[in-house]
Amino acid sequence: MKILLLGKNGQVGWELQRSLTPLGELIALDRHVTDGLCGDLSNIDALRATIRALKPDIVVNAAAYTAVDKAETETELADLVNGRASGVLAEEVKALGAWLIHYSTDYVFDGRGSLPWLETDAVAPVNHYGASKLAGEQLIIDSGCRHLIFRTSWVYGARGNNFAKTMLRLAKEHESLNLVADQVGAPTGADLIADVTALAIQNVLRCPELSGLYHLAAAGEVSWYGYADYVFDFAKRHGEELRVEVVNPVDTIAYPTPARRPLNSRLNTQMLRDKFSMCLPDWRSGVTRMLMEVLNK
Repeated sequence: MKILLLGKNGQVGWELQRSLTPLGELIALDRHVTDGLCGDLSNIDALRATIRALKPDIVVNAAAYTAVDKAETETELADLVNGRASGVLAEEVKALGAWLIHYSTDYVFDGRGSLPWLETDAVAPVNHYGASKLAGEQLIIDSGCRHLIFRTSWVYGARGNNFAKTMLRLAKEHESLNLVADQVGAPTGADLIADVTALAIQNVLRCPELSGLYHLAAAGEVSWYGYADYVFDFAKRHGEELRVEVVNPVDTIAYPTPARRPLNSRLNTQMLRDKFSMCLPDWRSGVTRMLMEVLNK
């Protein structure tokens, strides 16, 4: 089995290189041309040529335009990478009779209410990033290709920058911090997403009828304020010296940004858990493992 991975150096892509390797021959690409192969989603023609040359059994697309605020002005680039390119991947995959694995976001919803979003709930993005990701979803589904689309949220990885690392840095520099408390979701590790992906691939190869769109996030929920508080408490208990003394909960309106953020990022993962017979751990489990690695404890 031949697997083409796009976006190999992103948080999820990095973990996918680990989780997908045992499944077959893995060709992992980033935006740069390697041996005549191109994984740049903004270069449609080269992307088509790469897929046609490799003829993979599975394409895993972990590449995306993720600059949420910049997407408000770089609309064409966001639409190309997150939307049109996803449709091209779907077309090529369908022609090969292969599978497309793709990642989307809770940002396809408007963020209202407090109930976890179901896959069947009405979509209504509040920013252009969300709209571009939704366009990608729809193009994949409309193509009729065999696919798995995983909507996820609040993704982090031990490699590269993440919210916890930023909070630890700020906590060592400041005595007080203001943190958003009215946005709620579940921090979801890139390693968890990668492991679920590998397991799901094995399942759909046996049962193609499992093709579809699923919500994938760690269990439980927390605000950014609560997330930071957990990080600070863990760090202090493990000997880290932090300057921060006061952490104030504030509303999103206190930090205006070019792109609106949904307040409710909760995702209902019942369908994924039921259809694939899997258990998704509480968000604290993955964050704890990540912090232990970051702090070398």
